[in-house]
Amino acid sequence: MKNPKVAQRYAKALFDFAQEHNQLESVSQDIASLRETLAGNRELQAILNSPVIPPARKHALFAAIYRDKIQNTTFIFLDIILRKKREPALISICEEFSQLYDRFRNIRTATLTTAQPINGQLVEQIREMLAQQTGSHIEIKQIVQPDIIGGIVIKLDDYYFDASIAARFNKLKQEFAHNVYQVNF
Repeated sequence: MKNPKVAQRYAKALFDFAQEHNQLESVSQDIASLRETLAGNRELQAILNSPVIPPARKHALFAAIYRDKIQNTTFIFLDIILRKKREPALISICEEFSQLYDRFRNIRTATLTTAQPINGQLVEQIREMLAQQTGSHIEIKQIVQPDIIGGIVIKLDDYYFDASIAARFNKLKQEFAHNVYQVNF
């Protein structure tokens, strides 16, 4: 069972501690690496979520993987997570920490959906336009989705801009479905 409050509290505690000790950048890199490893490894996720495997064995596994690869602060934090038996929430904690870090650094992620891949120059122009509009540093996540037929869809937080051909077709369908004018020939 996922508990968002647990993830928020642990992520905030790590964020505040790292910020107070001027380790925010390095801890953020460690958490991003940990998050990537956990997301790409189902076996590790299964081990973390298993109530049968004792915390000492999980700690030994993390020590073997991360001992010399991450900051001591991050490793101690992982140890606390394991001792408190909060390892099923570790992915959520990492995601929450990343969100806190992005808010702190004024980084926002926009999702750019197109029917075909677009060139880097156009992506950069869209990034600059969004940065000027929001006053934030924008990271672009590109998605290729042939279903939109053509055009572009941009999603940034609550802002949704749909200039796709599929959306225009749907709008035309709705207009024709509710058209009150009928030709009587």
